Amino acid sequence: MRLIQHALALLIAAWLWPAGATAQTVAPDAGLVEDLVAANRILFDQGVVDGFGHISVRHDKDPNRYLMARNIAPALVKAEDIMEFDLDSNAIDLRGRRIYLERFIHGEIYKLRPDVKAVIHSHSPSVIPFGAARARLQPIYHMSAFLGTDVPVFEIRDVAGTGTDLLVRNAALGRALAQVLGKHTVALMRGHGSVTVGNSIPQVVFRAVYTEMNARLQAEAMRLGSVTFLTPEEAEKAAETIDGQVMRPWELWKRKAMQAQ
Repeated sequence: MRLIQHALALLIAAWLWPAGATAQTVAPDAGLVEDLVAANRILFDQGVVDGFGHISVRHDKDPNRYLMARNIAPALVKAEDIMEFDLDSNAIDLRGRRIYLERFIHGEIYKLRPDVKAVIHSHSPSVIPFGAARARLQPIYHMSAFLGTDVPVFEIRDVAGTGTDLLVRNAALGRALAQVLGKHTVALMRGHGSVTVGNSIPQVVFRAVYTEMNARLQAEAMRLGSVTFLTPEEAEKAAETIDGQVMRPWELWKRKAMQAQ
């Protein structure tokens, strides 16, 4: 097993940091890359992303870098697709590969939030209506307690007017989104999607999955009438408890997603 892990690490280093690369780089842990690949597939498997959306993780050896796939559908991501970026969202070794237009979401959040180790941007379908409607997304049950009691909404018109394509395609827009996110775990993007942050890949994937689930359940509950949401105290205590359990679904999701490849 150790020989296999060592070989995998060497392969990843060769893919990400080929001979002749000019930038100063240190290869990340092979397990981190493996989890990033798995996370892309899990998010697709759980209906959080389709052909669009992306997840990144802060480099475990250099907090001023992050890892993310090249511009590719999440379900198709492999280890050789993972690239390294600086916090200005410049690719360290582009080699002619296409990169995500909205990579600035990730770099600017990492700049503003040193505590954040992983970021997801998705167009999670049940979440989108809450970015456009008056009803606010709030935690309806303990599994989504991490939402707190106030999920902010990023309105791109406040920053760039009414003539954009709604994409966060530069650092200024990424910085504005990061500021709206603030200390929250999730921010909605009106007419677009959402961004989710966490202190690890398993945690951020858990949060993205249960943000989608909460939105679905909240919409169903609102059709029935008045809804009782978690109090701030309930949300705080439940989030603390559930946060200690994220590896349980992660192990299940990872096994399922990676067996399906």
